[in-house]
Amino acid sequence: MSQIDRAYSEKRDYIRMRMEAKMTLHHAGQEIPALCLDLSSTGMQIEATSNLQMGEKIRVQIASDHDKLSGLNAETEVVRVIDLGDGRQSLGLTILSMS
Repeated sequence: MSQIDRAYSEKRDYIRMRMEAKMTLHHAGQEIPALCLDLSSTGMQIEATSNLQMGEKIRVQIASDHDKLSGLNAETEVVRVIDLGDGRQSLGLTILSMS
């Protein structure tokens, strides 16, 4: 198996949970509303009106609707950026750490 085939195979080892959850990005002193489209144990795909670049580190929060469950708070890195037009971006984030 080639390195490319193995890298793709390893990406698929993690189940992606499809969702549409409101979230907040914290970057450079700003709070940016966003929408989480899918989530896995190693990353997420989101949409936001932003101007983020590959390699930037951002903190993300997804609030919980349940009193007994804490939300998701994670430090992430932008690993994919697609311009959707009108200032919106589709972003691939890798999770660096969670708290």
